[in-house]
Amino acid sequence: MPNAHWIGIIAIFVITQLHAQDRDQSPPILCQGNYQSEAAAVEQLTRMAATYSNLPEWKERAAAVRKQILVGAKLDPLPKRTPLNPIVRNKRDFVGYSVESVAFEPLPGFLAYGNLYRPLGKPGPHPAVLCPHGHARGPSGGRLRADQQYRCATLARMGAVVLSYDMIGFGESLYHGWDHQHKQALTLQTWTSIRAIDFLQSMPDVDGERIGVTGCSGGGTQTFLLTAVDDRVTVSVPVVMVSAHFFGGCDCESGMPIHKTRVLETNNAEIAALAAPRPQLLVSVGGDWTKNTPVVEYPYVRNVYSLFGEQAQVGNVHYPGREHGYQFLKRQAMYPFMVKHLKLDQKGVFNEETELYDETQTVIETPKQMYVFDESHPYPATALKPNSSVDF
Repeated sequence: MPNAHWIGIIAIFVITQLHAQDRDQSPPILCQGNYQSEAAAVEQLTRMAATYSNLPEWKERAAAVRKQILVGAKLDPLPKRTPLNPIVRNKRDFVGYSVESVAFEPLPGFLAYGNLYRPLGKPGPHPAVLCPHGHARGPSGGRLRADQQYRCATLARMGAVVLSYDMIGFGESLYHGWDHQHKQALTLQTWTSIRAIDFLQSMPDVDGERIGVTGCSGGGTQTFLLTAVDDRVTVSVPVVMVSAHFFGGCDCESGMPIHKTRVLETNNAEIAALAAPRPQLLVSVGGDWTKNTPVVEYPYVRNVYSLFGEQAQVGNVHYPGREHGYQFLKRQAMYPFMVKHLKLDQKGVFNEETELYDETQTVIETPKQMYVFDESHPYPATALKPNSSVDF
């Protein structure tokens, strides 16, 4: 096992090579979908674990992995933080929470669309939660799905300011002509999530030191990628996505060389481990690629937390008989974790008799009700033409 001195030298070499590789014109190495077998994933985790044995060595490796993500996603250096030019409109009040339709510009002319859920009747400042979504399609897919609305409204009723926002080519982004197969999807979505934190932290009623993020499937990928590259995230719950053998089936998750280069290999389990020592809950099921999480991915992540002496900060809730998605039981696993670590107020939401969080006060809205732009609020003339290349 190399000592800390040599680990440091190796890490510097790796980062230097990553800079050189960013200028290299050779084809990228992409790890997509079921890139490797389950047995190969276990072997890879063993190889990766052998590169560190203490906290300083892990921190060196973590820095190299984080650098590889940013270089591979073409976010190194990070773009200039340009004005967000937020639009917040059409407030609707419900029982214990409100909803507003919002848009902001992660980059000039490139719009992000979403809904902002706020608590009613609870004193601030409030923690904030980002809720990216997965790849459920259709006119009511993405952020418009009922399960997404249940999640956001219930968190808001417990005192969080919640931002639910579209992936490129979903929801309102799709309505305005953007294609999810955009060649910059991974870059744009990661940068949009970073700027979404900026947007939330700009609000006077938000406590910028308490920022959570949770999503499932492709939203789970966004959850652990954002947490890996932005230390402002203080608690994360990636759902049905942390797998060592499956790397995400869409270009927005794995279509750029963030997992493997000539000098460094990693996988989504190790990327999730970059959250350490911040609180993190892995939610997994028996019916998809997270079926091995309790015995493969979770032990690897927990070992990283043990280097910080913070094993209690990471957990895994596994449902062996359930399928992919962010259905009722998985939301019930996430709520208490967010309550604990974001200091939410579950009074009036948590039922002590059933030991469940009540979602029945959620009003399920239609896409038209949730959209930002309509006949009275026209689409901005300054917006980029759909599917154009975005200048970073």
